[in-house]
Amino acid sequence: MKTIAFFNNKGGVGKTSMVFHLSWMLAELGFRTLAVDFDPQSNLTSAFLEEDELVRLWPDEVHSRTVLGAVQPLIDKLGDIEPITPLRVRADLSLLPGDLGLGLFEDRLSQAWNDCMAEGAERADGFRVMSAFHRIIANAANESDSDVVLIDVGPSIGALNRAALVSADFVVIPLGADLFSIQGLRNLGPTLRSWRDGWKRRISLGTVSNSTPSGSMKPLGYVLLNPSVRENRPVKSYQRWVDRIPEAFCRSVLGVPYSVSKPGVEDRYQLAMVKHFKSLMPMAQDARKPMFMLTPKDGAIGGHAAAVSDCRTQFAGLSRRILREIGLMP
Repeated sequence: MKTIAFFNNKGGVGKTSMVFHLSWMLAELGFRTLAVDFDPQSNLTSAFLEEDELVRLWPDEVHSRTVLGAVQPLIDKLGDIEPITPLRVRADLSLLPGDLGLGLFEDRLSQAWNDCMAEGAERADGFRVMSAFHRIIANAANESDSDVVLIDVGPSIGALNRAALVSADFVVIPLGADLFSIQGLRNLGPTLRSWRDGWKRRISLGTVSNSTPSGSMKPLGYVLLNPSVRENRPVKSYQRWVDRIPEAFCRSVLGVPYSVSKPGVEDRYQLAMVKHFKSLMPMAQDARKPMFMLTPKDGAIGGHAAAVSDCRTQFAGLSRRILREIGLMP
């Protein structure tokens, strides 16, 4: 099982939409996939499920079928995680549903990070809490027999996302072609490296078991989302920001000097450039399916049908690139 987190502390770049579409595409390519919603906004969950299903999932009282229900005993300090059954979207695709109340776990996780450096019972409790997301994922992936886990997180750099990232083998960073994404990389990169180094220090002290995540958080690269494109290249207004991303990624995320590529050579850390399929998104949201699976019955006719085919090609290419990077495809 490989776990991949999609993380950017700049919101609104299309991260959740990308996780949703990649989950479906990986399943289409024959890989049993588990989508995990650790974003308290729960947009990934609402993308998968109809409103009536959400009403049943989020009743007025206990949310026992969501990730909040799984960690509630830890929040209440009354026990350990409560394993939850992932929802089957189809035979090869499952969802671990998010919850708007997940933010309640933030304070407990913040304290647990410090407790991992303490001694005795405090350290053991710290590791138990910090490994909660990892163990929830492992249980759900085992139950759904998943090959790949995609983790959606919110745009913060707080304790909740730190625990989610600790449970990830790899990290993909979705970006827009703008100043805010460049600044986001400069904030995100040092934070990610600090979390990785901090977790290594903690597990080096002991109290480590088979259920303790390695916290490798290896950056696979970035995906450039929604640029205006002409002949497969961003138009001039976006190009100046696109040109600055490789250096920002190397220096901030990888912590290495930037080596200038030859003119016309694509940055090797750019996993893909995915266009904005503006006309398809409303139809996909109404149909509760990915854009590349829209049919004439959904309204995808004429130019829309061609866009559906183009969308499928782009997400298939990105999925195969990610699978190669994590060693699941030659």
